[in-house]
Amino acid sequence: MTIPSYSGLQTALSGLEAAQAAIDTTGQNIANANTPGYSRQEVVETERNPLNIQALSSVTGQGSQLGLGVDITSITRERDQFLDSQYRDQNSQTSGDNTASTLLGQVQAALAEPSGSGLSTALNQFWTAWSGLQNDPTNQGAMSSVLGAGQTVAQNLNTLSGELSTLESQVSSQYNTLTDATSGPVATDAKQIAALNVQISQAQTTGLNANTLLDQRDQLVDDLSQYSGVNVTQQSNGMINVSFGNAAIAAAKGTTDATPLVNGGSVDLTDNLTDANLSGSGGTLGSLLNLYDATTGKGQIAGYSTTLDGVAKQLVTTVNSAISTADASGATAPPFFNPAGTTAATIAVNSSVTSTNPPYTAAEAGAAAKLTGGAADQAYNAFVTQIGSNVQSAQSAQQTSQSLLSAISNQRQSVSGVSLDEEMTNLINYQQAYQASARVMDAINQTLNTLINQVGAGI
Repeated sequence: MTIPSYSGLQTALSGLEAAQAAIDTTGQNIANANTPGYSRQEVVETERNPLNIQALSSVTGQGSQLGLGVDITSITRERDQFLDSQYRDQNSQTSGDNTASTLLGQVQAALAEPSGSGLSTALNQFWTAWSGLQNDPTNQGAMSSVLGAGQTVAQNLNTLSGELSTLESQVSSQYNTLTDATSGPVATDAKQIAALNVQISQAQTTGLNANTLLDQRDQLVDDLSQYSGVNVTQQSNGMINVSFGNAAIAAAKGTTDATPLVNGGSVDLTDNLTDANLSGSGGTLGSLLNLYDATTGKGQIAGYSTTLDGVAKQLVTTVNSAISTADASGATAPPFFNPAGTTAATIAVNSSVTSTNPPYTAAEAGAAAKLTGGAADQAYNAFVTQIGSNVQSAQSAQQTSQSLLSAISNQRQSVSGVSLDEEMTNLINYQQAYQASARVMDAINQTLNTLINQVGAGI
């Protein structure tokens, strides 16, 4: 058997093609170094099956193999699915912590504590005004001070209640916007992922490179993870299933999700965008439901409203009771606060109490003045402390989550991101490989030319 005369040219050509593909891929990496969601690509090369040469040696009786060059197997994306999963889990946690920290911060800001405009200051002035009335119970100016201070306390409670209600409405509005099945971001991401699933499957079936589509799909799954937990399951045809919310948590533990948000080319919003699936699931949506669930009327902010109502009721009850108990004359002193207004939204000074004819005796005013630092103050102070503690915990969780997300993102970027220094080094190596293959081809070409010319000249 003779060795094919042109195998060397084919070997050199395969080297040229492989080096050219590597140079082109390196150029693609460099061009997209700052493109969000881009994954670094790499040419995968494998040695071609060698040419088996039968025994030619009369001494050893052995044959040999002749190398035939290199094949380009594929152009792959550099991704780590484990880091992708970690990033998405942490992104969900961080988004939820950011939401809680921001909204609880708004609750704390509404309290305006400690400051001269907060309820604590208003209560102190209220008790002080009663003390002044005790010293001169018939003084219309002293009674006006009590009325003014009482109205300020009631208005502060009314305002706080209104701000909590407004915040509940904002939470509900944000939740409804995010879960809108027509134009909400969750629905939009899910529909785009499903569409990309179809395109990726078609591309891979026909042998086309789907790296760009895969990058786009991964970026959408990353974006989706901020709203709630996600779990990705790979299909054999290149498509993926994406579980969402509590279903994703169950799927991560091995439970089969019968109704994934994205199932190949289809989307199921009905079974996934529900309070039952999203409550406690993490992410922005889970955090919003934890703060306030409009369906049940429960949540952290609703709990604050209930506690504030307790402060208002305590204030109305203790002040009116103190006045009634101190009424030794037998005359019926009017309650200072309207007995029907026992919530923060409805508390109000009794409209029948005026400064024209101060209705309270020194004993009654003194009984009210002695309430300073009492049950109402203690209830409000405990309320402020509770919110302060909750905000501090939320902010601490936010900082920790953000640090972890940054660390995981950096790890993922070290795998998938483009290093310009590394790409420039690769470019030099591939350029040298291309030049070397070209010189091999030129050397073989010159050898064949010499052989052909000499043989031709001898004929």
